[in-house]
Amino acid sequence: MVQNMVSTMQKYAEQFVDEFSRIVPKDGSSTVFDVYPYLPRYAAAVVSSTLFGISFTESMKRTFDLIRELTFIGNQAQPFNIRGEQYLPTWRYRRANAIEKELTETFTNMMNERLKQWERGEVKGEANLYDTFLDELNEIDIKDKNARAMAIFDIIQQSKLFFSAGHETTSNLIAWTIVMLSIHHKWQSLAREEAFQVIGDKDKLTTDHLDRLKILHMILHEVLRLYPPSIELTRIVEEDTTLGDLNLQKGTMLQLLGIYLHRDPKIWGDDVLEFKPDRFAEGVLKAANGRAAFVPFGWGVRKCIAANMALQEAKVFVSLFLRRFTFDLSPTYKHGPLVSVSMQPQYGIPLILRKLQV
Repeated sequence: MVQNMVSTMQKYAEQFVDEFSRIVPKDGSSTVFDVYPYLPRYAAAVVSSTLFGISFTESMKRTFDLIRELTFIGNQAQPFNIRGEQYLPTWRYRRANAIEKELTETFTNMMNERLKQWERGEVKGEANLYDTFLDELNEIDIKDKNARAMAIFDIIQQSKLFFSAGHETTSNLIAWTIVMLSIHHKWQSLAREEAFQVIGDKDKLTTDHLDRLKILHMILHEVLRLYPPSIELTRIVEEDTTLGDLNLQKGTMLQLLGIYLHRDPKIWGDDVLEFKPDRFAEGVLKAANGRAAFVPFGWGVRKCIAANMALQEAKVFVSLFLRRFTFDLSPTYKHGPLVSVSMQPQYGIPLILRKLQV
């Protein structure tokens, strides 16, 4: 299953890299080009295919656009807060409700179509995320209509969450990696040399190739430290607890700002704000001085289950990108991290892009 996912990642990554190649001049000269709008589309295409078993067709592109619009609406700052404003007929809430309704219909139709494929015996090969959901649904007594209705509702909500968070996290990891490599040419060169050495002239990427990209692995971890997709962790105290001098009552909400942990000089050293991927040369625990201080995807039993998939997607895209282009940040680039679903470059990534002359 993992190898099939890597092949899917490669297929879509090559499509977008080929698209970049058609824009960049063939004579070795450069062009200024904002790659950021393409990265969420790449990640969404992979999520659509690997998790839902659906090609990134116009209908899924529509779903992708709607989710991004809904995220934008949710992030819009309001001049003032009114209790119960979600019940007022403002444009913001009318549009959000309309999007939610269409997304619910889309994922309901996807679920029903998958159920029909099961009934017709058309589902073959490896299961996708929907199959896992539907397995759980089939375990519920068909006569228990309330339980099945709740299960179906949960499937639809989980589908929206997986599609949204699944492409946001990965696309922004790739985005910040490209930004950092555009600034730190030494690491761009080292990662490119490694990609050529490990992959060579092979047409098909394998999981073995990805596992051997050690330099790129360190780079991705350092990017996740400086620009984590999740900047905070939230937990609820399940029973009265004493933590040091604190007495925490059951039901207390705790918030841990992971981005502070990632930039704490007491943990990472005086060079904490520097981009130094080699701090991860001996693994995460050694880099964090033996502390549980690296939490880009959360921690413990509630750690993001798609963390490894995000790293693999990023390795596939970045390694192929490095083998085709050299790149620098354009003077028009403005550094403005914005926390949405995950931390993203709000002003895009305009690059000075050149085809690699090999």
